Amino acid sequence: MEWPISIWHPKASRFFNGHSVNVSSVGALVELPMKAPVREGQDLEINFPRFESLAKDKGSFSRVKNAQVVRIDRSDSLLSATVKVGLDFGNSSEVGPETV
Repeated sequence: MEWPISIWHPKASRFFNGHSVNVSSVGALVELPMKAPVREGQDLEINFPRFESLAKDKGSFSRVKNAQVVRIDRSDSLLSATVKVGLDFGNSSEVGPETV
């Protein structure tokens, strides 16, 4: 499922926008700008935006998941200026702007 996402990077104190390549109940593969300073083992927060109708139903405009970086693939970086990042939803500790 390709969907726009944003990643909160606590060490950089900023968001990086990208998109999902694949999402499951236990993790995701996302594509981020090459300048995003991600590293394996790092805890991040991933935000999935919702359509307005779903946001009204769920009470918020995004679904937020904590995730840990488990894989980084820079093999296509020179062609696309992006990096693919494998995220695990089960191994992360809580992160976010309020915990930095």
